[in-house]
Amino acid sequence: MKALLPALHSAVIIMTPLLFAATGGLFPALAGMLNIALEGLLLIGAFSAIAAVYYTGSFAAGLVAAICASVILSALLAFTTINLRSNVFITGLAANLLAGGLTVVLSYYLFNTRGVVALHDIDHLTVIDVPIINKIPVVGALLSGHSVYVYASWLLLLVSWVVIYQTPFGYRLRACDKHSPALASLGLYPDIYRWVAFLVSGFFCGIGGSFLSLNLGAFVPNMTAGKGWIALVVIFLGARRPLGLIAAALVFGVAESFSNYAQGLFNVPADFILAMPYLLTLLAMVLVSVWVKRENRAS
Repeated sequence: MKALLPALHSAVIIMTPLLFAATGGLFPALAGMLNIALEGLLLIGAFSAIAAVYYTGSFAAGLVAAICASVILSALLAFTTINLRSNVFITGLAANLLAGGLTVVLSYYLFNTRGVVALHDIDHLTVIDVPIINKIPVVGALLSGHSVYVYASWLLLLVSWVVIYQTPFGYRLRACDKHSPALASLGLYPDIYRWVAFLVSGFFCGIGGSFLSLNLGAFVPNMTAGKGWIALVVIFLGARRPLGLIAAALVFGVAESFSNYAQGLFNVPADFILAMPYLLTLLAMVLVSVWVKRENRAS
């Protein structure tokens, strides 16, 4: 069991950006507009965080810059899909491509490189040893010793559950999916709630993107490596429920952590091992599709 603890501890860290992105993407999904630009939102947030910390030396400035950049891109996405009535999937793909190209251009303009932008002479994110919990065998090794981002992802997920299921805003947001005419008949505007949902997704992806780069201490082109797409799978694998997201994100976190550790343990080509998280994503998508079809036939 002790041999597995480092891998499980790493899985909790790996699942953190997935959880941030999935929590943010949950809001538009509940409003009936799937945001497939999570990948681009994470990426622009990751670059903005590193750029801000590079010039200011402040992690707080990096977090604020990441949130602002992701929210701005989310606002652009919301305007084109909600106000201009463009196809949400095509616009989302365009946002992903824009983020990928824009980060490279800005990296060359600001840092004179199209490659890695690393932070020098700046400490990495500090970890927190949770009192009492850190002394519990196994549990302490898993839940203690993480950065504030990890604990914030859990706290914000809980806040999201309260907002979605315990507030009038949450009820109206969920009504936007299949009951928007009823919402409009009450004098409310479904598009306003959809706008807010997109902005919330940008907020969460900004935090998740800043964690990716600040935890590494560097920005690497396309460093999201499909995490935004995996976050979409997490949303549906978690049955579009906040508490289901954490279980689904942990599954993918364990898969990626295992693939990292397995490279030195098994005589298997490294490319196959590194592809395991994406194979798991494909398998999860197939299983969810089969389950949904069976549920629809039963009903």
